[in-house]
Amino acid sequence: MHFNAFDRYHEKESFLHRLDPRVKVLVTVIYIISNALLPDGAWLAFISAWMFLITANLLSQLGIGYTFKRSIIALPFALIAVTVLFSIPGKPVSTFQFLMWDLTITDAGFLRFVSILIRSWLSVQMAILLVAVTRFPDLIHALEHLRVPVILTTIIAFLYRYLFVLTDEVLRLIRARESRSAAVAGNRSGGGVRWRAKVAGNMAGQLFLRSYERSDRIYNAMLSRGYSGHLYTLNPHEMKSSDYFVTAFVIAVIFIVQLIGRL
Repeated sequence: MHFNAFDRYHEKESFLHRLDPRVKVLVTVIYIISNALLPDGAWLAFISAWMFLITANLLSQLGIGYTFKRSIIALPFALIAVTVLFSIPGKPVSTFQFLMWDLTITDAGFLRFVSILIRSWLSVQMAILLVAVTRFPDLIHALEHLRVPVILTTIIAFLYRYLFVLTDEVLRLIRARESRSAAVAGNRSGGGVRWRAKVAGNMAGQLFLRSYERSDRIYNAMLSRGYSGHLYTLNPHEMKSSDYFVTAFVIAVIFIVQLIGRL
């Protein structure tokens, strides 16, 4: 599997692509925190935050609906907050029975649930845009410049770099299992659930051992080539006056969005 299969970066000559990665990471974090701090039902503020996102999409030259289409897949994960529909006190909206429980949806619970969905949706879109306009190595170095612990950034960098290697290992293990599980045409190969669980456990153990041995070899190879615990880059990441201006402008805009949400 090719390394770029995991890379969502899109090469463009846009305003956002030229920004310093530290600015893009910082703005993304501030934007996500701002969404989390907005009160429930702050519809005008939510619309303002979405307009900010649409403007960023246009400046990236990726299209106005680039992040919108890709963020829908993340919405089901926000459904974990469905319990707030019944746990927040308020006026009853609807009542239904689930197994042995009588559940009542309240207006306050429904408002909280919809607000959580919107916050999650906007935040996911911003994260998608960050990855689309910033190379992954630049993201890692931006995190280092922003004083994120080195051990954390190093683990993320190596996980990203060798994820495709682990995928290849898994595919080889699956092929080996299939080659040893012949079946008559029309019948499913292998045994029952217990057999499959045992085989899956053995495959997981083999994957762990192979990964451990490979990581040891890679680390020794890195040490022999002068690795000292720090990842270097050819990009100097020098902040320009436009980067400072954009950071200040975005912080001012997000502050205004927070004021709008509290009117």
